This record gives sequence, structure tokens and C-alpha cells, in this order.
Amino acid sequence: MSNVYGKPVPPKKDRREMARESARQLREEQQKKEKRNRWLLRGGIGAGLIAAAVVVALVVVGSQGPAAPGPLNMASDGVLLGGDGTNIVPVETVSVAADENPIATDPTTLGDTANIVVYADYLCPFCGQFETTNGEQIAGWVAAGTATLELHPISILDPVSAGSKYPTRAAAAVACVANHEPENVLALNAALFANQPAENTEGLTDEDLVSLATSAGVTDEKVATCITENTFAAWVGTATKRALDGPLPNADIEQVKGTPTVLVNGVSYPGVLDDPAAFEAFVTAQATAE
Repeated sequence: MSNVYGKPVPPKKDRREMARESARQLREEQQKKEKRNRWLLRGGIGAGLIAAAVVVALVVVGSQGPAAPGPLNMASDGVLLGGDGTNIVPVETVSVAADENPIATDPTTLGDTANIVVYADYLCPFCGQFETTNGEQIAGWVAAGTATLELHPISILDPVSAGSKYPTRAAAAVACVANHEPENVLALNAALFANQPAENTEGLTDEDLVSLATSAGVTDEKVATCITENTFAAWVGTATKRALDGPLPNADIEQVKGTPTVLVNGVSYPGVLDDPAAFEAFVTAQATAE
């Protein structure tokens, strides 16, 4: 038996031991990180960063307009992707009305897989780092049917996009593709991070976003209109507020406090963002946990 990369898979007993050891190491690293953060805060070094994060959250929550209907295939506020052993297959869902709550994904319907959920802002450099490091291996797991991926595009960094609201527009573009051609969502997600602008810039124009969607395989002309008219911008604001306010469904944390927020089988990932082996070990630990 081998994994999606053709490497031999150890016996189940050994996999459990490896998973427990990986989880233990990750917990130790997280404890070290938390201890360091507490030390920094006592010295006042991290206070400015935390204050900035709070301001961003308050600006986002306070600047959203009225609730808006969501796109097709994002009833949970995210687009769910599975696999048939070879290809990535989006899960089709209804559109949620403006006055309705999102419909949380039922993890019991997903089978014996690692259920990966990612909340990301397309201007967030750490989100870009996570995607660059882990995007390809996650896509491989999903296509092989050993994992599912639920993408939640949110916008917490509008205040640092030079007035262009790029995070909202980029997330809305993903919603447009999910609504019309969900099979191309993952390709657009990768393209957005591959072409990620820097913070404190205006980012990509709506026309640039249309071009990226086309390069990601989108052919439906309705997508271009949806993007240039910012059809789902208001919905992005509503979905972002829900993520920031909580409670998050199927999660061991109450709310999104920063991006990327990554969950595997409901457990938040505490590890580094630039080590694919660390993330693989975490996914293995959650997938094999009893």
C-alpha cells in the first residue's frame, strides 16, 4: 500500500505511533511558541501587532453592509472539494438567502478522510505562505480521495489595500467562480496566491481578476460580469463577520482570530506555515486519531 506520492505506507499500528509522536512534537512546539509570545507581550513587543489586528477586525465588522444572498455551492460560507481518486470534484449546494444562516457541512457525510478547512484572506502574506507550502500536496490528497478541502475566502485586510478593498474583491471573485464553474475554484485560489500583491497596495484590478479566472480555466462569460460587478462583495462581508464573530462549526476554536485559520477534522493547526512535512504529520495525526 502506498500514499498519493507512491511512498510505502507503514502498518496501521506504526502509523498510530508516528501520528502520536508527531502530535506530541507539535504540542511542544506550540507550547514554546505560546511561552515566547507571553514573554514578548510582557515586554510590550507584540502589543502593537495585537492592537492592529483588533483594529482591523473592528473596521471589518463595522463596515459591512446589509446581509446578501450567497453564491451557489457555498452554503457553508465555504466551497467544499472532494475527489474521485483522480480528479477534484466540487460538492454542489444551494444558495443561502440573505436572511438565512449558512448550512454547516456535516462531517459524518465525508467518509473516512482528513477534512481540511481553510479560512484565508487573499492579501494575507501568511496565507500565501501556507498555500505555497502546502497547496500542491493538499490538492493531491483531495484528488486521491484521502482528504476533503473546504475553502472559506474572507476579507479582514481591506484597510491595508490602499482603498481598493482588494481582499473583498478577490474573495468575491472566488465566489463568482464557485457559483458558475466550481470545478475551477481551486485553480483560481492557487492563481490568486501565485499573483498575490503586497499589503498597502491597491492589488489587482477587477479586470486582472477576470484574466486570472480565465487563466484558471473559467470559460463562462457570466463569471466576468459577476467579478466586474462585484456581485458577491456584500456576501463576503457577511461571511467574514460570521467567521470573526463565531461560533465556527465543527471546530475546536470559537472564531477566526487571524488568517490563515486551518482546521483538520475540527482541530486547529498550531504548527508552522512553511514546513509541508509538519502539516502532513498533523493531518496524519488527526486522520488516524481514535
